Amino acid sequence: MSDSSLSTSNTPTEHSSLTEWLDYMQQIHVSAIDMGLSRVLPVAEALGVVQSAKDDAYVFTVAGTNGKGSTTAVIAQMCQAAGYKTALYQSPHLSVFNERVRINGEMVSDETLIDAFSKVEAARLRCALTLSFFEMTTLAALLIFAEADCDVWVLEVGLGGRLDVVNIIDPDMAVITNIAIDHVDWLGDNIEDIGREKAGILREGITLVYGATAMPASVQQAIDTHKATCYQAGQDFDYREVDADVWQYSNAAVTMQLPRPALSLTNTTNALSAVLASPLNIDKKAIEQALQTVKLAGRFDYRETHNRHWLFDVAHNEQGVEFLLAQLLPLWQQHIAKQDGSEQVTSKPASIKMLFSMLGDKDINKVVQRLTEAGLPISDWFIAEIDYPRAASTEQLQSILASYVDSAQIHEFKRLSEATDAVINDSQAQDLIVVCGSFHTIGEALAAIADDDLS
Repeated sequence: MSDSSLSTSNTPTEHSSLTEWLDYMQQIHVSAIDMGLSRVLPVAEALGVVQSAKDDAYVFTVAGTNGKGSTTAVIAQMCQAAGYKTALYQSPHLSVFNERVRINGEMVSDETLIDAFSKVEAARLRCALTLSFFEMTTLAALLIFAEADCDVWVLEVGLGGRLDVVNIIDPDMAVITNIAIDHVDWLGDNIEDIGREKAGILREGITLVYGATAMPASVQQAIDTHKATCYQAGQDFDYREVDADVWQYSNAAVTMQLPRPALSLTNTTNALSAVLASPLNIDKKAIEQALQTVKLAGRFDYRETHNRHWLFDVAHNEQGVEFLLAQLLPLWQQHIAKQDGSEQVTSKPASIKMLFSMLGDKDINKVVQRLTEAGLPISDWFIAEIDYPRAASTEQLQSILASYVDSAQIHEFKRLSEATDAVINDSQAQDLIVVCGSFHTIGEALAAIADDDLS
């Protein structure tokens, strides 16, 4: 650690803006990602957040490669519908930082965040330690939940599990949604290593809901070591689609017909299994209410705006694209049926326009391959570099796309806002615009659309 990293000369105050605090916290540590708990724990203990969670709250911790956001959103909505004061922590955000920290579904205010940041910074300086942006902001979220005296904490792991800052809190219920190859620089390049890292959220004797039918041996070993109870998808619980509006959930104890949510049924099933396995008093009425109201921006997020049909999805790896395609194919058929039944006369048939960008450390080739080989009528790709340090360059995106589609279908732009404007201008009212590849892609596209609304 450097002396400058502990200096208070440039520290914001309680009168500073949220943006000033966020900018400051981006700069005080040597790297954006610095996995490990040794620096975080002393600060957390000084703040009292570890003891508060242990004594006063029931904690769900959700890890996994894909589906964490949807799973945590459903768990939180069910707990809230049942009358529990529910804290939800997710990352990253799409539009504003406050999205990451919610109590009973409401984003906390700038003032609440700034107060927590001030307290975390003071504790950090007392401990003479540096913390990364994610560590600082996560500690602030946990402090807010503790001070709000929330009954239930629903925590989404940021990266991995074992060494993620969220793991300073002992969960009462652990969920691992699935395990796939991702973040290889940090978690390993094989399923067993990644599984071992994600299973690091387990504690002695707790319950694990495992949301995939295939389980790495490393996860089973962790279950055995911790003497944990495991409920696994396909063995201990499952679901089936009944029709467009109804689905059926079943485990060894219950079978329920339920309203279909606006999120993935796979992730919804994992969330429901965790809630039912907990000691919380959550009845079917609360479950139904939650499923009818739960939403999560950027996860198979269908909207109609600017006289266009849009689908926003944060799919950023091969498994995420599989989730997207499983839902997109039937949506496209419904979309075509509606267009065929309309009185609108168009010059050419409806097509899909892709607004696309990714981070450079993701497997862009695999994502593009799956999207282009899915049999969808994608007519054009609109690409640009997102405004983020790890962003893939436009040249990198173009080079990979050129291996799969005709160069005439690829439209390059300097900024994603320009690409967003272009896809609106170059599409027709009957087309579907699919925006995917990264949280940052969705966030910038939504910001560009909002700016158009204000102009």
